[in-house]
Amino acid sequence: MLQTVDVHCAGEVGRVIVAGVPDIPGATMAEKLAHLNTVDDGLRRLLCSEPRSAPSHSFCLLLPATRPEADFGLVILQPDQAHAMSGSNAMCAVTAILETGMKPIEEPQTIVTLDTAAGLVRAVATCSKGKVRTVSLDMPPAFVARLGATIRTPGWGEIAYDLCFGGVFYALVDASALGLAMVPENARALATAGVALRNLIAAAEPAVHPLCPALNGLAYVMFRAEDPDGAIRTCTTLRPGRADRSPCGTGSNASMAVAHAKGRAHPGDRLVSRSIIGGEFTTEFLGVTTVGPYQAVQNRVSGQCWIYAMTTIGLDPGDPFPAGFRLSDTWGG
Repeated sequence: MLQTVDVHCAGEVGRVIVAGVPDIPGATMAEKLAHLNTVDDGLRRLLCSEPRSAPSHSFCLLLPATRPEADFGLVILQPDQAHAMSGSNAMCAVTAILETGMKPIEEPQTIVTLDTAAGLVRAVATCSKGKVRTVSLDMPPAFVARLGATIRTPGWGEIAYDLCFGGVFYALVDASALGLAMVPENARALATAGVALRNLIAAAEPAVHPLCPALNGLAYVMFRAEDPDGAIRTCTTLRPGRADRSPCGTGSNASMAVAHAKGRAHPGDRLVSRSIIGGEFTTEFLGVTTVGPYQAVQNRVSGQCWIYAMTTIGLDPGDPFPAGFRLSDTWGG
């Protein structure tokens, strides 16, 4: 029996697994991530597919930390694979940890340190009256691996993208290249196009992390555009075919790295990311560092979450769908 605290972050669902999972093999979070992706993905398939889940649901797997300075280990389970890091899901995890008493709330701020395969993530939760009002994440260093790369596509011609790392690898694409406005009624078209683009780029682009092989590989295409007030409108597209409901924390982290690489952002700057349904994250540019051969930026991404349910999930031994299933009518490609 698995127990979850179900949370949403600006509309994006992160179901936080708080009990019922044995520890995952591996001495580090990177090794645990690799185990979930290459050795045994049964837990992910059980949880992240129908009839126990929906396309818009991610699961935040809390584990014992592998580093003494961390409070909890964190892996993100999604329909395509297990991921090292997600900003919205990390915010969901911190909210669940504090509002259910897994770590006592200290007002006005409580610090929770998460051990992820992408590195330590320090979360500062601003709290009052037992409620987490905002979660600010000191994100893994973000860097640009390729700026202004291009790929030839059968449907859209040559598409330019920036390959960058914000916790996972992204290809950032201007939505105008596809002629699609980032509005709710275009969510299916954006999701379908983004997954198709991701698959084309991933086949041609190894997306190698210089320090941690478990982080290799392109995860998502994120479409972007600039709103009239200067905010960056975002739409991260996730396999098998949906749009992120939140402004996307790791994507916002990566966006700041691109802005810095283009000379448009400097330490101390703040950037608002706005989702396809209007939710907002704020990214603060803290400083410059390096990751292997790359110049990188250190950012703090902030948002808010809300608990909406507590769930117990079980598996009947006679259930004909222990690994779940997905149908394209709902899930996309």
